[in-house]
Amino acid sequence: MRYLVAVPIFNEARSVKTVLRHVRRYSRDILVVDDGSTDGTREILDGINGIHRLTHPDNRGYGQSLIDAFGFAVRRGYDWIITLDCDEQHEPARIPDFVAAAMRDDADIISGSRYLVPPDGRCRPPADRQAINQCITDLLNEILNLGITDAFCGFKAYRVASLRKLKLTVPGYAMPLQLWVQAARSGLRIRELPVRLIYNDPHRSFGEQLDDPNTRLLYYYDVLVHELSCGDTLRRPVWRSAGIAALDRQ
Repeated sequence: MRYLVAVPIFNEARSVKTVLRHVRRYSRDILVVDDGSTDGTREILDGINGIHRLTHPDNRGYGQSLIDAFGFAVRRGYDWIITLDCDEQHEPARIPDFVAAAMRDDADIISGSRYLVPPDGRCRPPADRQAINQCITDLLNEILNLGITDAFCGFKAYRVASLRKLKLTVPGYAMPLQLWVQAARSGLRIRELPVRLIYNDPHRSFGEQLDDPNTRLLYYYDVLVHELSCGDTLRRPVWRSAGIAALDRQ
């Protein structure tokens, strides 16, 4: 199985060298999508050899970075693409778990879930983020019958051939909502894999108005409603449990 690890980056000068050093232990093929960084990240990346790199001349959004990474994987003929963030909330040491899950060949999307294992007591997500995640996750499950526990975890593995069926256009943080709707519409097989919940910076900004929880939630609703109004009748996706019961997230 030929797989690519893609890391979307925006102003991650503090962590980018460490994260990429750890990722390199588990993957020979690494793609960095620099989304218009202005904090010295670009200069750091200039000094790192052996990685693929896409650079946005300005900030275009987290969703656009993932969309561009998917396109790269399609063009280069990879079998799978694994995505993780660069803020040290995702552990590169879990990459082999995603590879092993992909090699079972019974899923098209393997989505990390931070709510399939008990919290270790040292870290809790900001209350507004957890509440919004749970609200959107519950809504997606009710509408799409997904059976997921974590709608917004960026640590995922995607079968590249299945990505060809999707037409993703949302450039911002709501892109996963568009992805879930289209995945359900296309009948993609979805599994979750437990990952550790880590929040090193509970005050990390979403940017501009989205730092306000109500504004962010309305933005998510808007994208979801728009995507649900498009396309064909939804087909129930095939759900395969990771074998670990979801725990109370409160």
